[in-house]
Amino acid sequence: MSNTIEIKVPDIGDFSDIPVIELLVSPGDTIDVDDGLVTLESDKATMEVPSPVAGVVRELRVGVDDTVSEGDVVVVLEVGEEAGESEAPAEADTPAEPAEPESAEEAAEEAPAKGSAPEVSTDPAEPAAPAAAEPRETGVAAVDPSRVPYASPAVRKFARELGVDLGGVSGTGSKGRITRDDVAAHVKQVMTTGGPAQASVGGIGGLTLDFPELPKADFSRYGDTERQELSRIQKISAGHLHRNWVGIPHVTQHDEADVTDMEAFRLANAEDAKRQGFKLTPLVFLMKAMVASLKAFPRFNASLDPDGETLILKKYFNIGVAVDTPDGLVVPVIRDCDRKGIMELAAELGETSARAREGKLKPQDIQGGCISISSLGGIGGTAFTPIINAPEVAILGVSRSSMKPVWDGHEFQPRLMLPLSLSYDHRVIDGAAAARFTRFLASRLEDLRRLTL
Repeated sequence: MSNTIEIKVPDIGDFSDIPVIELLVSPGDTIDVDDGLVTLESDKATMEVPSPVAGVVRELRVGVDDTVSEGDVVVVLEVGEEAGESEAPAEADTPAEPAEPESAEEAAEEAPAKGSAPEVSTDPAEPAAPAAAEPRETGVAAVDPSRVPYASPAVRKFARELGVDLGGVSGTGSKGRITRDDVAAHVKQVMTTGGPAQASVGGIGGLTLDFPELPKADFSRYGDTERQELSRIQKISAGHLHRNWVGIPHVTQHDEADVTDMEAFRLANAEDAKRQGFKLTPLVFLMKAMVASLKAFPRFNASLDPDGETLILKKYFNIGVAVDTPDGLVVPVIRDCDRKGIMELAAELGETSARAREGKLKPQDIQGGCISISSLGGIGGTAFTPIINAPEVAILGVSRSSMKPVWDGHEFQPRLMLPLSLSYDHRVIDGAAAARFTRFLASRLEDLRRLTL
């Protein structure tokens, strides 16, 4: 005998309304345990929903561009009797009670998804919505469901972050649904073809900024051109980077650390790390020095509340590390760096970086960072101004180290100097604190014994 079971979205952390970007199976397919069913993608992270059992796909409950949350059914499988019995206790046939909307805005957002309002047509030739779409009272304001843009809550949040009015965005998704790419394309069009874009920037008193119109140019007039689409990660990152740069008053403090002794220690232990299957890079020493610096300067291990008037100090030490991948920059988070030794951090950093380049990071892997490190030392450069990864209040940029003559009081000595570039949120941190922070950080790199204090 056989049974059918429902495969649901597993625990994906604090994320909800995650877009489905790929269907990996079709009805009738035979799959094994841990075979991927669908691919989900959120901010800088992709993950596959695997099958916990082997069986035959009988039904797909989602499609490309649909959004799902933890517990949503994605696939119905036909499995053997034993597998069906083992899965039965974990399945619930009774659907969860829908939560009551807490505001008129939430009621309006839920209306299209639940079928309580007619779909928004993108065809100007179609007749107007029927009389059933009369405005209804919500207790706060009258909302006309027929005029509510058809978009998921996640897309609405994305649009709000960019200051985009969804009423002016054309949807290309199923049945005219507005997707994240539609919002990004709308912003690009406004910025390149005219009409000042208004962006409401959070955390600065609700200030609305009017950006001047960018010039539009036909570059093909001057020579051959080629159009190249950005990757999905680059499109998603663009909005966040723009928001962070405009919404946070950045200042960058530059300094240098004498890492001559640190590098000698690293090279002396590199072979031991290699035998254990990972690389011992300068970055792990930076992470340990960063933990010591955050403990000494708690204001850097904080986030500014959205009200702009309260600072939230953190008692944990999770460090984000920027990783260059074929699809763009991602920032996985290494947790509890204060509780891990150099070798343990090196092994975890290597494994996490590999998963980032393979596009296998989970949503939890990019959450909960306290401060980020962006290292370009393997490429080159002498200094740069990294963009803060909100809601963090600082980010450390690291450039390539170089040998320099340093005066020791008697003569010049060749020393290996590492350039440090600390961008900080000037609403939270002043220049003197930033200078002290970078000097303290440099002192820990210059004498690793101080990390034990």
